[in-house]
Amino acid sequence: MQQNVATLVQTQTALVAQMAETRAVADQRWAETLARFARIEAILLEHGRILQALPDAVREKIGFKVRDSRSEGQQIEEMQDARASIYVWAN
Repeated sequence: MQQNVATLVQTQTALVAQMAETRAVADQRWAETLARFARIEAILLEHGRILQALPDAVREKIGFKVRDSRSEGQQIEEMQDARASIYVWAN
């Protein structure tokens, strides 16, 4: 009987250690997943910004002039940002 109890305690101890190891691995994977999602979200936000500026960049490229409520400086800055982003993604 005592040997059975000792074996049970030993088995429980091994199980608890294995559960702790499994939990540590799961926590590490979750942290990696969250970091990856954060990087993906940043990329998607940047793509959204590029796409938002794209119509104006295309209009400018083909020489189509549209009156815009934004200042000329804002327009130039947005176009430069879009071009720089496109250059970064292309290379």
